Amino acid sequence: MEISAGTLMASLLVSTVGLSLFIYGKKQVRFPQLTAGIVLMAFPYVVSGAWPIMGIGGAILLALHLAVRSGL
Repeated sequence: MEISAGTLMASLLVSTVGLSLFIYGKKQVRFPQLTAGIVLMAFPYVVSGAWPIMGIGGAILLALHLAVRSGL
């Protein structure tokens, strides 16, 4: 598996957002943010390519937004 600079930067960006969501979810005891943070930190380890990482990360954030708007 070849790792490019774009893949590393996308992984770092998505994981940083995941870490901040995880910390927020843990402090505020918010299950959707906690779960989304864990998933955002973990999935870049199994997905290769910058665009797939950004796309999946965006989909997870959209799902989190919809979950919070629905009242979870």
